[in-house]
Amino acid sequence: MKPRIVQICALDSTMFKMLDKLNEKSLEEGYEVHCICSPGDYIKRLETKGYVVHPIRIDRSINLKGNIKTIKNIYKLLRQLKPQIVHVHTPVAAVLGRIAAKLAGVRTIIYTAHGFYFHEGMSKKEYKIFFNIEKCMGKFFTDFIFTQSEEDYQLAKKNNFLKKHKKDNYVHISNGIDLKSRFNFNNYDVSVREKLLEEHNLPSKSLIVTFIGRMVREKGIIDLIESMKELNLYKNIHLFALGSVPDSERDKSMNSYIATHKDLENTTFMGKVEDVERYLYSSDIFILPSYREGMPRSIIEAMALKNAVIATNIRGSREEVVHNSSGYLINVNSSYEIKDKILDLYSDHTQLNEFKEYGYKRAQNLYDESKVVYKQIEIFKEVTS
Repeated sequence: MKPRIVQICALDSTMFKMLDKLNEKSLEEGYEVHCICSPGDYIKRLETKGYVVHPIRIDRSINLKGNIKTIKNIYKLLRQLKPQIVHVHTPVAAVLGRIAAKLAGVRTIIYTAHGFYFHEGMSKKEYKIFFNIEKCMGKFFTDFIFTQSEEDYQLAKKNNFLKKHKKDNYVHISNGIDLKSRFNFNNYDVSVREKLLEEHNLPSKSLIVTFIGRMVREKGIIDLIESMKELNLYKNIHLFALGSVPDSERDKSMNSYIATHKDLENTTFMGKVEDVERYLYSSDIFILPSYREGMPRSIIEAMALKNAVIATNIRGSREEVVHNSSGYLINVNSSYEIKDKILDLYSDHTQLNEFKEYGYKRAQNLYDESKVVYKQIEIFKEVTS
């Protein structure tokens, strides 16, 4: 009988986009892969990959009644499946999934911290609450902690998030992307950019700026749009904003904010886009002005396709971006700095190209997804042998 691994995260899109390479490799290594996530448009696509998918509603926010129901549903399923490993991801799903797994008697529970929920932008009270939740969950409901961020790895070890006899079970896996095909710069040519500019009636010498992410306040999208309003006089600077307001987003004011700025001449709101690589290859500068991140994959994708990067000086982003070498690190909530740094690169093409090349080499050297997957597979083998 094949050993069973159950992967748990909140969204089916996360399961498909972020965990696919790990799940593919798990299948190759002879594991039976089960996926628990909320129902959505990606369920059938996951099933065609050979995974056994169990759609269970998992709220992305704290909702006591709904959260308890989710724990019960996952618990019942795990009692039936009797997996050797449960591997959890994303903040709320990781808490609910670990509680269910512990109650179901699962032997090995692994938590990947894509970025601990507490962060420096919180009030001291909020930080302490979420810090203690993470520590409690680690201590009593977790066997291994995988971190993408080196900062999170050091913090978890220093504060003994796991029990003492599990002190060797912290693993810094980092983050990575598909450098061989999808984000291989050499797979594309100048015609990709030419076609994109032609589609949007943009001059051939345009400076293209790209943002990828959920259209929510904490991603800094308002700061970015406010900076673009200040840059409207520069006809050769254009922003492609890729992403949408999630259906699960409680703050619906973002919909009206975006609608109000739809007519901004130097900005195109693209909504959800599957072929982000086409935009990144055509882009000169990638901007991620987030207030909170884990270890953002979008920055790595941008560097791999030769973008200079402007990002906020926060956990994760500051590990990926080398200030004044691959781009700029700026303060949170600073539309002025965004505008200022865009103009710096607009007026200095030598600097822009140096940033692009440095970031490209950094992505090649540090962020190969196959190496990230390998580290995790080795742990799977260790605990199921």
